Amino acid sequence: MAIPQAIQRRGFRKWYERELLVGHSHLVLLLLCVLTLVGGMEAFAQPDGQRWLMGACVIVAAGIGLWALRRYLFLLTRAEHIANQAVCAQCQAYGRWAVEPPAALARATVDAGSDDDAPARMRVCCRGCGWSWQIEW
Repeated sequence: MAIPQAIQRRGFRKWYERELLVGHSHLVLLLLCVLTLVGGMEAFAQPDGQRWLMGACVIVAAGIGLWALRRYLFLLTRAEHIANQAVCAQCQAYGRWAVEPPAALARATVDAGSDDDAPARMRVCCRGCGWSWQIEW
């Protein structure tokens, strides 16, 4: 689900909390992979005939651990990037905004000329004072 639709469905604070929980679950996966790596390397040092199996376990755990680390950093960086823009400039309320319909943003993008490398943006409106601004994601 795209970020604007997810925020519109749950609200910003619930979305942010969920992103942090999902990100930290990847951190837990990374820690489990580190434990598997340590155990696999210890078992690999034992002189029996299953060294190839332990070597495969170490390689798989390292691959999953690297993926989990990248995903953890990506999710937390994206959530913090959006959270840093979640303050209303008018009334200084944090996270009290709603996503406006995408039609208004589509008109603004067509008028300004679209760029493929430009960051995605969503238009939001403060629930307290009605101030409207764009958030990059």
